[in-house]
Amino acid sequence: MKKRGWFADLFVMGSLKFQLLSRSLLVMSALLLLIGIFQYVVMQQFMYQNKAETIRNQLAALPPNMWRAAVGEFSGSFANPSFPKQEPDRNNRSDNGGDPQRIFVSDLSLAVIDASGNYKLMPSQNEQHTPQLSQAEYLALMDKRMKLPYQIINEQLVVFHQIGEPERSRGNAGIQGLIQASTSTAPLKDVLLQQLVTFIFLSLLALIFGLLGFLPVLRRTLVPLSNMVGTVKQIDAGNLNERFPAHQGQVEIDQLAVSFNSMLERLEFSFEAEKEAKEQMRRFAADASHELRTPLTSIHGFLEVLLRGAYQQPEQLLKALKSMHGESVRINKLVEDLLMLARLDRTPSFHKTEGVLDDMLHDMEHQLRLLAGDRTVTFTLEPNTHCLFDPDKIKQVVLNLFHNAVQHTHPETGNLRLSLAKTSAGVEIAIHDNGPGIAAEHLPHLFDRFYRIDSSRARRSGGAGLGLSITRSIVELHGGSIGVESELGVGSTFKVLLPDGK
Repeated sequence: MKKRGWFADLFVMGSLKFQLLSRSLLVMSALLLLIGIFQYVVMQQFMYQNKAETIRNQLAALPPNMWRAAVGEFSGSFANPSFPKQEPDRNNRSDNGGDPQRIFVSDLSLAVIDASGNYKLMPSQNEQHTPQLSQAEYLALMDKRMKLPYQIINEQLVVFHQIGEPERSRGNAGIQGLIQASTSTAPLKDVLLQQLVTFIFLSLLALIFGLLGFLPVLRRTLVPLSNMVGTVKQIDAGNLNERFPAHQGQVEIDQLAVSFNSMLERLEFSFEAEKEAKEQMRRFAADASHELRTPLTSIHGFLEVLLRGAYQQPEQLLKALKSMHGESVRINKLVEDLLMLARLDRTPSFHKTEGVLDDMLHDMEHQLRLLAGDRTVTFTLEPNTHCLFDPDKIKQVVLNLFHNAVQHTHPETGNLRLSLAKTSAGVEIAIHDNGPGIAAEHLPHLFDRFYRIDSSRARRSGGAGLGLSITRSIVELHGGSIGVESELGVGSTFKVLLPDGK
């Protein structure tokens, strides 16, 4: 598979680089759009407000008597039905600025409203007429005691100016009328449009330069992730010793690296355990086959002898039958031991109860002395030794260890000692013998399955190397431990430590 370049990954829809880049641009675009809308609205309000203040200042700069005269004249014209109401004579203009019908303000359309709310358009240089409100709206504006707000009507900015000063004690009796000035909003909108176009252009430039500046930053930011991808490609079932750097300057990547390293350690341990289990199973199958093959070969040989005519000789027949019976007993014991180990490996359910361990060992004394024969047996049991245990399983542990000590001591000069004592770690059962001892190189493997120090001697005595393995499994299922201390020419001591159950 051909490897893509870093920039080629930017155009892959599902890549992390493409998603980070596209979403960052989307967020930046949304922010710029919101800023543009906010700037447009604020600028529009500012320009309209500023224009309205300018118009008010222009109207306030003219002499107040001029406005009062204009209001008085127009009020009189409303009283005379023969006076035109809406269209003054625009051609009859003079240069006298004091003529109330000849008030001109550049780019503004003016109208006069008297105290009764009557509207009258004034001659102006602006051909656009100022909008006319209702009489009730004009009266409401004259009743206000504050600066009058501007209005946007029919694409025009309309500003109102009160004539006369209101008196607190007389309500609005001091207001003689209103001056209404209006101008087109088109020039203001042109300025706003220019500002908007400039903002859009600058925003596009910002996005382009932001993109060009963000690409190397994004590439550098994703270097630890790319390194992890490269490390993962080098890991397979046969190479689990690779590890990710735990400190790359990014908290999330470091946490991911630590998690991956922990997972690799667990996988490595699992593979090693699986390999060890397979090796143990292979050795177990080979040892079990070897142990079963020996008695089966012996039985097969005796049967061949009998088939050749030895069955007609009573002495040889009896000898062969006894030998085959012994081999069958050996096979039966081996199969029982294998079944016992299989049951122990399946996490059996033990019925542990609290009991007095020294009472149980006292009950076994007669059986153990019979098993020892002429050997000297000494019991040293601490009284009232309570413990949580399964009586049948612990009896099997004691019998296995005691039988092992009997097998490795002299029938007449052998000396065996069984002791029970309380320790700080629990309850300890110890079985000591004065046998030949065990070499140090055999001690680590003594509890392995089918492991025997003297294979020929074990076969003669009927052992298959499973007794100590069964003993260790039972002790460990009780939550305890088993160990051995030995010295060549002096003897061996097997110690079983069980928790006291407190």
